[in-house]
Amino acid sequence: MKDFKGLQGLHLLIKTRLWAQVLAAMALGVAFGLTLAPSGGGPLALSPEAAESLGEWLKLPGSIFLNMIQMVVIPLIATSIILGIATAGDPDFLRKTALRLIPYFVCTTIIAVLIGASLAGTIKPGAFVDQAALTTSAAEADVAPVIAEPTEPESAAVQLADLIPANPAEATLNRNMLQIVVATIFVAVAVSTLSGAKTKPFRDLLQVTQDIALKIVSWAMLLAPLAVFGLISDFILQVGFSGLVGMSVYIAVVIVGLALLVCVYMAIVAILAGRDVKAFLAAILDAQVLAFSTSSSAATMPVSMKIAEEELGVRPAIAKFIIPLGATINMDGTALYQVVAAMFVAQVYGIELAPDVMAMLMVTVVGASIGSPSTPGVGIVILATVLQSVGVPASGVAILLGVDRILDMCRTSVNVTGDLTACVVMDKWIGVEQLPEGDMPEDVAAAAAE
Repeated sequence: MKDFKGLQGLHLLIKTRLWAQVLAAMALGVAFGLTLAPSGGGPLALSPEAAESLGEWLKLPGSIFLNMIQMVVIPLIATSIILGIATAGDPDFLRKTALRLIPYFVCTTIIAVLIGASLAGTIKPGAFVDQAALTTSAAEADVAPVIAEPTEPESAAVQLADLIPANPAEATLNRNMLQIVVATIFVAVAVSTLSGAKTKPFRDLLQVTQDIALKIVSWAMLLAPLAVFGLISDFILQVGFSGLVGMSVYIAVVIVGLALLVCVYMAIVAILAGRDVKAFLAAILDAQVLAFSTSSSAATMPVSMKIAEEELGVRPAIAKFIIPLGATINMDGTALYQVVAAMFVAQVYGIELAPDVMAMLMVTVVGASIGSPSTPGVGIVILATVLQSVGVPASGVAILLGVDRILDMCRTSVNVTGDLTACVVMDKWIGVEQLPEGDMPEDVAAAAAE
């Protein structure tokens, strides 16, 4: 159980420096997009219609790549959590892990929201834009696919009850990742309480399912550089360089906030995990670059698990449990982005957020970021709900659509960094004596036997 056999294909990709291939594809994509962008005005600039048509073909490899990942992400998350908990086996270990992990995730999310709110409140990026122009563009933009009609929020009691899916098949069909994770944890704990002989066929089936899913992921990874080139080219073709410059202060605030959050992570790595920061950053580079280029924590999850075990030395029971769970509920970068974006839109509309509204905004963002699907573009959909909850026109998300892709890439990279940070912290906090014998290093287990 200690080896990710299905990750052998990924091992070769990492050994051949996937991050270098992806970075080269990104640079080429930017250059290609700027050369042909209608707003560039160069000799090779395309018409808007031609750029839109070309963009559909450019992003085809990226769409195939992401669809292949999404095809297996639910079985991959489910099998990883069940195998991780079943490998641990000890209910006491699971209880101690949960009692440490959940408060840790909540605390880092609160820190992320506080960083974002402080920066947006101090710098006020909305004051640096042409409010009339942006408001007009928001009113004219087609945001129907993004914004749903406001609905009456359910009570907290109903929401808590709904965490347990009465129909797991419906939760899978609706891709409700939080319900899927909760149902999976129930199954995993039940498996861990039964004897190994009874559950061995089921665990073997799960292991084969995971290996198959990882094999499909390894095939998808072969498309990663081409997918990145196409997605970046299409993005630059649509917004052009001027589209980025027009929102530069807002972009800068989000990126500075995310950079500060990474600094917090590095302090946690050094102080709480007792790790060398430079070595940690070098080890997780592949995962960060892949997350940045694909905007998907789910797409990065197999690489993150491999890095956690092989590069960071995190024990399998911990890595298999935390990485899939973190990809679903640990969205610190998304939380920071959402609070900055909500305050930015409020500033553009000239809406002053009272202290009680700000408090509700931060609580809403913390809740909304937990269980966000780990797929590209979801943050902007969740943001519409957050805006509605604090009385800011949800149509304001149209202001952000042009630059959301680049910020989605940045915050996903930070989300993945947070998951790997949690792995090394929990690996430190959960001592060897608290792990089941099957997960102890051989020399430690032998010493314990003596």
